[in-house]
Amino acid sequence: MRLPRDIDGPQLAKALAVLGYETTRQKGSHVRLTTERDGQNHEVIPWHHPIKTGTLAAILKRIALHHGLTIETHLKMLNL
Repeated sequence: MRLPRDIDGPQLAKALAVLGYETTRQKGSHVRLTTERDGQNHEVIPWHHPIKTGTLAAILKRIALHHGLTIETHLKMLNL
């Protein structure tokens, strides 16, 4: 699996809206997104361009785990 290298914070937030994530607060250059789908889940994403691949991988892994998906399925769902 190869992660995209050019995803920034706003793009990731927009892609995560498919899973019901909405911005709940922002502090500095980080935004907290929350969803009620499959139980409540919070994720903090950096509002950077681009997001480092290790950071992106960790965020996607936690979200996929919460929703019971594989990372590959999750990437296809988000069109990343």
